[in-house]
Amino acid sequence: MTTAHPGRQLHLNAFLMNTGHHEASWRLPESDPYAHVELDHYVHLARIAERGTFDSLFLADGPQLWGTIAQRPAGALEPLTLLTALATATRHIGLIATASTSYNSPYNLARKFASLDIISGGRAGWNIVTTAGAEAARNFGLDAEPAHAERYARAGEFLNVALKLWDSWEDDAVVADKASGVWGDDAKVHPPRHRGTYFSVEGALNVPRSPQGYPLLVQAGSSEDGKAFAARYAEAVFTAQQTLADAQAFYADLKSRTRQAGRDPEHIKVLPGIVPVIGSTEAEARANEQVLEDHIVHTHGVQRLEQLLQLEPGALELDAELPADLPPESAIEGAKSRYTLVVELARRERLTVRQLIGRLGGGRGHLTFAGTPEQVADAIESWFTQGAADGFNIMPAVLPSGLDAFVDHVVPILRARGLLRTEYDGRPRTTLRERYGLPRPANQYVTAPAPVLV
Repeated sequence: MTTAHPGRQLHLNAFLMNTGHHEASWRLPESDPYAHVELDHYVHLARIAERGTFDSLFLADGPQLWGTIAQRPAGALEPLTLLTALATATRHIGLIATASTSYNSPYNLARKFASLDIISGGRAGWNIVTTAGAEAARNFGLDAEPAHAERYARAGEFLNVALKLWDSWEDDAVVADKASGVWGDDAKVHPPRHRGTYFSVEGALNVPRSPQGYPLLVQAGSSEDGKAFAARYAEAVFTAQQTLADAQAFYADLKSRTRQAGRDPEHIKVLPGIVPVIGSTEAEARANEQVLEDHIVHTHGVQRLEQLLQLEPGALELDAELPADLPPESAIEGAKSRYTLVVELARRERLTVRQLIGRLGGGRGHLTFAGTPEQVADAIESWFTQGAADGFNIMPAVLPSGLDAFVDHVVPILRARGLLRTEYDGRPRTTLRERYGLPRPANQYVTAPAPVLV
C-alpha cells in the first residue's frame, strides 16, 4: 500500500509499560528488570516517541498491587508524578495518565491534572477509569467493588464536578494590575457549590484555568456503560479489538452514539491497541514472537485467566479449551468488555488454555501482530482507511527496543505514505488538544456575547 491520504493523518499514542507489554519481556537478556521504577527509562522512552512524532504517551495505573509479584516487574510509579517529571524532559508529546473515579476525590484530582497541564504547557490527558476488582475496593475500606452501573454513575458525577472545577476560574480572571494593586477579579471566579449523589464540593479550584481549559479526556471501557460514557464525554478512546470487522463495528457504533449525544463525531478519536513484534523478515518476526512465548510461565497465566473469568482455582486445564459453562457477561461486575473479548477469541479460534495464554501474553486482549515493518504499516493503514480507527495505541512487546524498532522502521513508511507528520509544527506550546484536532472548550460559566444586529 502506497496511497497518500491528504487531509487525514494518524494519531499515534505510545502506551508505555515497564519493560514492555509482553509479560515475559523482563526475562530477555536485553531487559532491565528494575526499569519500571527508573526515571531515566521513561525519559528515554518519551524521547523515542517524540522522535517518532507521536501525539501522546500513556501510563496505565490502578490503586492496587495486582496478584503476586512473581510474574513480572510489579508496582508502578504514580503516573501524575512521573508525567510531571517527563513534562520537563520533553517539548511536544502529550502526557496521558490513568486515574480512577472510584477511588479519588474530584477536587484533588482536578487540581493535579490542572497542575500537570500548566507545567507541561497544555499537554495533559486523563484516562478516566472506574476501576474493577475487589482488591482495589478493599484498599479503600470497602468489602467489595461497587456494581458496574454504580461505578459509571459515580464517574459521570465525578467528571461533571471536575469540569466545574476546571472552569471555576475564567481565562482572564488574573488581572495583575500593579498600579491599582488588583491581582485578580473575584467576579470571574465561580465556586461550583455542587451537591450531588456522590459528591459535595463547595469552593473553586485553587489553580487558575489551564492552557487547554481542561485535559484531553480519554476513556477505555467498551461495555455498554463504557460506550455510553465515552459518547457523552470522551475525546479519545483506547479500545481492544481482535479483528477488522469488530473494530469497524465498534468505530461505527461509537461515532453514531457520539452524534446522538449531540457531539461532533470528529471530536472523539478511536485508537485500538496494537502490539507490534517487528523483524527484518516475517520469519524473524515470528521467531522473535516465539522467543517471548517460550518465556511465559503458564501457571501465572492460568491464575490470571481464572480471575478474569471469575472461576475457582483449578478450573482450567492447560491443554483443554475453556469450559462450556462460563458465566454470561451480564453476571460479570469487573472488566465486562475484556471478559467478552477473551471468551470470544477463545471460542472463535478454538484455542486451548495454553494457546489462549500465549495470545494474551503480549497484549492482554489487544491485537498482536508479528511481521516486517511494511506488514505492520499495511495493517495500520488498512484499519485506518477502512473505518476502524483514527489512530493506534502502540504497545511494544519489549521496551525500549520495540519502540525503537517501530520509530526507526515503521514510522518512515507511514510518513512516506502521507499518513503521519514528518515533524511537529514549529509553533511553541502546541497543546495536546490541537495535536488531536480538537477545539479548546469554552468556559461553562462565561455567557457568550449576544450577536450584534446590523
